[in-house]
Amino acid sequence: MLVTDHAWPSLDVERAVLHDAELVVAPTGDPAELVALAPDVDAILTCFAKVPAEVLDAAPRCRTVARYGVGVDNIDVAHATGLGMVVSNVPDYCAEEVADHTLLLILALARRLAPLTRLVSGGGWDATGTGTAVRLRGKVLGLVGLGAIGRALVPRAQALGLDVVALRRSTPLPTGVRAADSLDDLLARADIVSLHVPATPETRGLIGAAQLASMKPTAWLVNTARGSLVDTDALLAALRDGQIAGAGLDVTDPEPLPSDHPLRTRDDVVLTPHVAFASDGSLAELARKAATNVADVLAGRTPATVVNPEVLTSSRLRL
Repeated sequence: MLVTDHAWPSLDVERAVLHDAELVVAPTGDPAELVALAPDVDAILTCFAKVPAEVLDAAPRCRTVARYGVGVDNIDVAHATGLGMVVSNVPDYCAEEVADHTLLLILALARRLAPLTRLVSGGGWDATGTGTAVRLRGKVLGLVGLGAIGRALVPRAQALGLDVVALRRSTPLPTGVRAADSLDDLLARADIVSLHVPATPETRGLIGAAQLASMKPTAWLVNTARGSLVDTDALLAALRDGQIAGAGLDVTDPEPLPSDHPLRTRDDVVLTPHVAFASDGSLAELARKAATNVADVLAGRTPATVVNPEVLTSSRLRL
């Protein structure tokens, strides 16, 4: 098994699930390095590292690519399907953690946490110039996407007195949540816009200059989903021009942001380094479920979550 990268100190969970399998751990996860390590592997486990077509082509024995996580935008799924590889993910391991983190970003924006902590860490104490906190009760939280994370966020938000509206495909609305007619409708109504959709070609740049301009000048944008959903340059311009009042970001595009990027030091931005998914419990669950997906494929079973189900009936399926 080739492990391209992992966000936890030990692979003990994977070794316990996969028993006698040899884990080949890539030192850096660089594509050229992965190409060199791929020829003899039966499976690939990947977290953040890119698994492009050239890596897949270099792995003639590989039967499955398992993502440590929800989104699979770092894997060339179409190419894997053409080669007969089962691609799996773990869509349900961190909903509670990401919902908690989303709420954290909202609270940090409301209570002006970034400028206040900078003030104190710099030796100051007089908060007169750091802005006024915002009362959340009665504000409208607009959820773009209502999957497991969005649904987990609803009761948390309602406990703070937020009025929740949601844009969703067809899932029923939780109690007390109202439906938005369109993205434009949600952007115009919401005091806080929170993104909870996957990264796909259709959602890339979902929030750009036009969408930011249609938001309230007092509104905040929160993104704990994928950085590619938001046009970073447009967001920075909207903040500078006062088109919106703030942003809470756990993900960015590019990621990581350059060390001198202006978003890192703005008082109207709360920025964390793509950690919303992580806790002691979620990481253990993630490792176990991703490794189990690999074990299932190698034992001739269908894993719990298949991203490309069409491959299961393909004549190219690698058995």
